Amino acid sequence: MGSKIYVGGLPYSTADQELSDLFAQHGSVQSAKVITDKYTGQSRGFGFVEMGSDEEAKAAIGALNETELGGRTLTVNEAKPQAPRTGGGGFGGGGGRGGGGDRW
Repeated sequence: MGSKIYVGGLPYSTADQELSDLFAQHGSVQSAKVITDKYTGQSRGFGFVEMGSDEEAKAAIGALNETELGGRTLTVNEAKPQAPRTGGGGFGGGGGRGGGGDRW
């Protein structure tokens, strides 16, 4: 188990420091980050916390999963590695005009 924890169901008003303080009750917090929308800056309702050790992470998960914060139920579990992103979007291939040759 890694020491990085996923925290879902956060109230949209939660700040990084509040998230850090919540987890500090269960061990040393290396980092705490609430994820925000890159365009609006609004919280997306989830974040990540990195604890000092696997034991501290397990203790925090056990203590905080399915508890309530600001009227919302938290989902707290081990963070899974981010899936690799494939090149996406765009238009699929050349298209355009054929060029050359007679139509008839």
